Amino acid sequence: MRQIAIFASGSGSNFQAIVDAVQAGTLKANIGLLVCDQPGAFVIHRAQSAGIPAFVFRAKDYENKQAFEREIQRHLEAAGVDFIVLAGYMRLIGPTLLESYGGRIVNIHPSLLPAFPGKDAVGQALEAGVKITGVTVHYVDAGMDTGEIIEQEIVRISTGETRDSLQEKIQHVEHHLYPVTLNHLFLTTGY
Repeated sequence: MRQIAIFASGSGSNFQAIVDAVQAGTLKANIGLLVCDQPGAFVIHRAQSAGIPAFVFRAKDYENKQAFEREIQRHLEAAGVDFIVLAGYMRLIGPTLLESYGGRIVNIHPSLLPAFPGKDAVGQALEAGVKITGVTVHYVDAGMDTGEIIEQEIVRISTGETRDSLQEKIQHVEHHLYPVTLNHLFLTTGY
């Protein structure tokens, strides 16, 4: 069974969806660690409630990205993690973790990549006036949301859609799509 770490920076709704899927037995994985770069983030409370250990850090407490990624790597190794799942982690993964976990790091993004990469994909879609956006699960590489696409699902944008209503629709899709995609990935790729 996969031993995964989930990286998150905020409220952790995708973290919770993955925890729920593991507890329900629909995602065949064990969550060995939460990695969080925001000491006040609500996801830390979610991890504590689920009995999942957390490594919480502040990037500014380290000399550089390589230094905090080496520290993360030590925690991943101690927890026996063999796969990394990004769930609202708001930092680019650097060479230290990419070298150790290349091909074994995935992310979820609130658009149909390659459209609207980076921050505020929901706002970008609304500003562009598109009628369709969606959710993408993809492998992580050195770029911003440029890794190979694993799965996508469409979300239609209604007339008069607000940022909040669209965000809610996208999160509903994310919370279903991510655990299902991860489980399929683990079962079919041997990761």
